Amino acid sequence: MAFQTYSLFVLSVIMISFGHVENRLNLLQLQNDIDKLKADFNSSHSDVADGGPIFTERLSSWTERNEKRIILSQIISMYLKMLENTDRSKAHVRNIAEELHTLKESLSDGSKKIEDLKDLTELQMSDLKIQRKAVNELFSVLQKLGDTSSSHKRKRRQFQRLCKC
Repeated sequence: MAFQTYSLFVLSVIMISFGHVENRLNLLQLQNDIDKLKADFNSSHSDVADGGPIFTERLSSWTERNEKRIILSQIISMYLKMLENTDRSKAHVRNIAEELHTLKESLSDGSKKIEDLKDLTELQMSDLKIQRKAVNELFSVLQKLGDTSSSHKRKRRQFQRLCKC
């Protein structure tokens, strides 16, 4: 299936997951707008199916609500970037862009987390000053990791006690 074919699915997941669907009518209007966008992009072209989906496969590996907020905020950003180069005089393009902007606002914490991840990948770990700072923080980082894993183990033990499986 195509990039554009998954648009409604991705938008539906986002909107339903984060409470932005007031009624089915809004979703039906988005479907119509997305159908028009598909026509604009000629998404029935034979090469669209090559290589499989680009967003929906990635969504399946992000299971926790907070994790999904991170990946969904990035996906929405990609859609918005794509729409920057389309004809904004068309009502369906404006409607989709407005809905995406609204969703992006609701996922702003995910965008901040993405920026944090990007910043981490850009750290120059060969820089002596950064190495010193990192070493000073190592024990604290390991403590936080220990807190996270012990909390997870505790939840699992509690579940096993409650579960009559």
